[in-house]
Amino acid sequence: MSYICRQMSKMKYSVKEQAHQLQQLNEAIATYIRQPRLQRLNVQIPVDTTFDDILADKFLLVQIIREGIPFSLFDLIKVSTPFTESDWASILDLSSKSLHRYKAENGFNFKPAHTEKILEMAELTKVGLGVFGTMDAFKRWLTTPSFALGGMKPMELLLDSFGKNLVLDELIRVEHGIFV
Repeated sequence: MSYICRQMSKMKYSVKEQAHQLQQLNEAIATYIRQPRLQRLNVQIPVDTTFDDILADKFLLVQIIREGIPFSLFDLIKVSTPFTESDWASILDLSSKSLHRYKAENGFNFKPAHTEKILEMAELTKVGLGVFGTMDAFKRWLTTPSFALGGMKPMELLLDSFGKNLVLDELIRVEHGIFV
């Protein structure tokens, strides 16, 4: 019985922690969209826009990708995903040393190609959490070989857009109970 209580306590903390991370991310998004360089775009962005709103609005995503996101926003996205710093370095095709240098550089903005990858991984995480419910369960799925993905771990496929699409498609199949 105490094991179950400990597990339930961990889940509550995990859900509470995820809610706190999402709140921080939404606050950062609100600050980001008020930047003058985004305001000059021909896009009306409501002040109360959330991260989920941005992921749902493909036109707005295109504009944000073209402008690039600041490292501070990436840092918040990074902690709300199941990926380690090493994973991020691989996904972005950068060295960990470069990521540390970017973090130290005041006002650093990612290039559009990197911004796109960051937002794709954020979107993938949103779908994964919707399917599995917790970050731990989603991370386990990412690191477990999948028959439907040719015996590869989903994590291994996230280095390019075709692989990411395969993983996203598999998540959608799992969500709908379609197992290959």
